[in-house]
Amino acid sequence: MSCTVAVVDYGMGNLRSVAKAIEHVAPEDIVLVTSSAADIAGADRVVVPGQGAMPDCMRELEIRGLREAVVRAARTQPFLGICIGLQMLFGPAEEGGVTGLELIPGRVPHFPRAAMVGPDGNRLKVPHMGWNEVYQMDTGRDGAIHPLWEGIADGSRFYFVHSYYVEPELPEVIAGSTNYGIPFTSAVERDNIFAVQFHPEKSARDGLALLANFMRWNP
Repeated sequence: MSCTVAVVDYGMGNLRSVAKAIEHVAPEDIVLVTSSAADIAGADRVVVPGQGAMPDCMRELEIRGLREAVVRAARTQPFLGICIGLQMLFGPAEEGGVTGLELIPGRVPHFPRAAMVGPDGNRLKVPHMGWNEVYQMDTGRDGAIHPLWEGIADGSRFYFVHSYYVEPELPEVIAGSTNYGIPFTSAVERDNIFAVQFHPEKSARDGLALLANFMRWNP
């Protein structure tokens, strides 16, 4: 039986690439790229991508009347956040001094300049852009990893583009970690939410595997 997944269009992010990747892994399902709160509420699954500046993203959510629809989806439907779609789940952000949706306790700091040094002693560039390893974290299921990591080897490489990262208050929500000058949280989970800092739609086989797992996931 097919399901409907809403890819939330609030004017920020490469939505078509996300939609095409989901269509590739779930050809029997219906993928809606939508800015309709009613479509989001009626979907079986919701994906919130995002690129750009956090203040712009939060402003566009408000202007388009989608803030409450996204909050409701994050509380009630299988929910996948990507890049800014991860960061907006948290609270205070250093970028623009804005506050996210505050659905998960924590903040969104900038990479600390003093720590941006690689193992070879060379300076690391910010934004963090390119492929990097993601190490899967036990989130309290008796040693089991999250279902969205199924079939994906620990330490697999995914594609990142970001200058800010999330810093959760609760370690139990951390589902993935990455090193770039410092160790930072690159995936979180809680109940029906899974969200990642990287871009699965740009991450080749393992990114498609994660999207396929999301389309089968029944939290």
